[in-house]
Amino acid sequence: MPATRPLHLAVALDGPAQYDPAYYAGLVRLAERGALDFVTLGDSFARPGLDALAVLARVAPATDRIGLVPTVTTTHTEPFHVSTAVATLDWVSCGRAGWAVGVSATDAEARLFGRRPAAPPEELWREAGEVADVVARLWDSWEDDAEIRDISTGRFIDRDKLRHVDFRGSTFSVRGPSIVPRPPQGRPVTVVDGTAATSRGTAARHADVVLVRAGAPEQAAALREDICRRADEHGRDPDTLRVLVSLVVDLGAGESVPEPGLDCGPPLAGGGPHFSGGPVELAELIAAWHAEGVVDGFHLVPIAPHRDLERIVNGTVALLQHRSLFRTFHPGGTLREHLGLARPASRYAHTGSTA
Repeated sequence: MPATRPLHLAVALDGPAQYDPAYYAGLVRLAERGALDFVTLGDSFARPGLDALAVLARVAPATDRIGLVPTVTTTHTEPFHVSTAVATLDWVSCGRAGWAVGVSATDAEARLFGRRPAAPPEELWREAGEVADVVARLWDSWEDDAEIRDISTGRFIDRDKLRHVDFRGSTFSVRGPSIVPRPPQGRPVTVVDGTAATSRGTAARHADVVLVRAGAPEQAAALREDICRRADEHGRDPDTLRVLVSLVVDLGAGESVPEPGLDCGPPLAGGGPHFSGGPVELAELIAAWHAEGVVDGFHLVPIAPHRDLERIVNGTVALLQHRSLFRTFHPGGTLREHLGLARPASRYAHTGSTA
């Protein structure tokens, strides 16, 4: 089946922990020069390092167009805090935020919080879906014109345009409304790895972008078909989903070994299909898969971002651009615009009621 959608490309910045913000800012600016849709930064409670969301909030003022997608762990984390933190990133980046939904499955991580023991993956991803649901409701709890900012009267908001979400999940309840005005994108982009059966239902129901790990076009096509079928069963339009293959890449051509510490990185940095070769061969693979129409694009996970990202941007992406297979500039100002996704209206607008 020929490709009917624009090619989308994203890149992960995962690797050993770094504590210099200039390191991340430099990588993101490089990715931005290649007109990539977004960068991701992995995070978990099982590894040392800085908070991914805070790092990308620091990087936001140093960039202009590219999307910023940190991993946010929903287990042991208050959904209200998730909502306000991601909404804040959307504000400070002027509408370029997303978040990759993560879960925490180990006893060691559970002991860090001391609230409850570790749970099976099925329960964790069911809870993650509830978090994604209530987070979107909290973003909608302010109508777009709820802010008045009338100095003469001292009124900041129109309280009639704020909504209580009154959500009760299996492990939490949230009344709302949010304390942060509705984000510039309405709802920042939600990213879920839908490869595993335990997370695929959450991805189909709540994600805007679904990542899949596939070693062949046929496998990617099967995963995409299953995700789109599930989305349709939940009343979603499958055409509003973007399915990207997440591919670990090594463009070093054997010139160096992986950096120490990668084994403690997030799942996408240490598993899944692995490409080893040069920038030209990677461009050929991307072009071939996209031409078959099995995916909307690729989420590239370089094993050495400081080395391979330059080769991705100036080699692989430049070749795709030369062949008119990938854009040379960002089409808009927000991540939703890059992905061709509409800005959703608030579900509470003009209803005068809660959910």
